[in-house]
Amino acid sequence: MNLFSKTGKMALGSRLRLFTGRITDDAAKIYELYNVDFSPKWFPVFFVLSTDGAKTITEIADDIGHSQPSVTKIIKEMEAAGIVAGNQKSKDKRRNVVSLTEAGGALAEKVKVQSGDIEVAIDEIISEATHNLWEALAEWEYLLDQKSLLTRVQGQKKLRESRDVQIVPYEDRYQTHFRSLNEQWISTYFKMEPSDSLALDNPREAILETGGKIFVALYENVPVGVCAMIKLEDPEYDYELAKMAVAPAVQGKNIGMLLGETVIKTARELGASKIYLESNTILAPAIKLYQKLGFQKVVGRATPYERCNIQMELNLKG
Repeated sequence: MNLFSKTGKMALGSRLRLFTGRITDDAAKIYELYNVDFSPKWFPVFFVLSTDGAKTITEIADDIGHSQPSVTKIIKEMEAAGIVAGNQKSKDKRRNVVSLTEAGGALAEKVKVQSGDIEVAIDEIISEATHNLWEALAEWEYLLDQKSLLTRVQGQKKLRESRDVQIVPYEDRYQTHFRSLNEQWISTYFKMEPSDSLALDNPREAILETGGKIFVALYENVPVGVCAMIKLEDPEYDYELAKMAVAPAVQGKNIGMLLGETVIKTARELGASKIYLESNTILAPAIKLYQKLGFQKVVGRATPYERCNIQMELNLKG
């Protein structure tokens, strides 16, 4: 169709719905051709009952991948047509099940005949086509089970927006942003502590002049994120990744990842072996970010922060 050549792949859903409608229309006519009074949408439920016998609505829904309300609605329609009987007792008398009626069983035999012809007709299309749609659908279903279309689009959106992010070294003009961005998230979840004020009020003295670095994320030239790597006088760790904060309005644009990657890259360039960080498990997105960056949980270290309940490290030499 000319429309889809113009829209491109973004109209995949619309094209599939149109394609499905086309097949469904033909399916209805095929049932008429074989004098079978049947709605195509009943087929998954009908197939399960005709091959497996009596089942509960929950079992049917699980088998065909539909919701229970959807299956319940179809069952009611099939009951009205005299094909199935609902609220039947199972053999152990403990469950209500749905089963084919005598008329439904007779219908199943008629459907077998037309199914054979349909199978041959579809094989004919497959032999004429360049691509096997049946196998392609199975492959697409598998791939979408691994990662949904929504997740894939979210990833592309984040990647595209991250290209508008610039990570720059700290300058004194960013001090108010360094403080406000950190103060915002700390005050949202916890309370400001003396160690916070020391670093946020005097970042040059507390961090930069002691051998550390601070990075600022600019989105459309506006400071929206910050992160520090603090030089440690520690026999085990060279730097601490700290004071990472991203403005709520721009979260989801990969800014935290870009800041973290910048810290790690810089630490490697400076010959560091290990980076340390402290956080709190209530900050689930942050913990997930650190794990993606390669940090692993450690225990047993002293901390100046009341809010710290998890400590992590990244081995740069491993």
